[in-house]
Amino acid sequence: MFFHIVLERNMQLHPRYFGRNLRDNLVSKLMKDVEGTCSGKHGFVVAITGIENVGKGLIRDGTGFVTFPVKYQCVVFRPFKGEILEAVVTMVNKMGFFAEAGPVQIFVSNHVKIQKDSEVRLKIIGTRVDATEIFCIGTIKDDFLGVINDPTTT
Repeated sequence: MFFHIVLERNMQLHPRYFGRNLRDNLVSKLMKDVEGTCSGKHGFVVAITGIENVGKGLIRDGTGFVTFPVKYQCVVFRPFKGEILEAVVTMVNKMGFFAEAGPVQIFVSNHVKIQKDSEVRLKIIGTRVDATEIFCIGTIKDDFLGVINDPTTT
């Protein structure tokens, strides 16, 4: 599921980026550092949608770097147990198949024959959240779940 939330992060900026474009440099560094990362608490950061506040910088002794507290709005993706997702099969083995829905990898056991590159609609039945990734277990044993598009029939 996607959420629009407000997060805060302390950004360190090198002195060479000070000047007229300080805020723009800070925002582009924030986007580069944050977009596409995973936080166990919030999920995958898909995109930064806005900057709410850039606080006053604090100069770090000895380095010249300045630390700015930045409050920003972003869209995050976090799957939940019971959620229905559409995913693409990435690997099939004798135990079942693995599918991906965006940055999330999902394993489904081998109760049906599915091929690589098939598109499936599945239900999340369990999640495990690590510091840098989210892993899910899914099923297609329910109404309206299963193969959506089979690459061999097109």
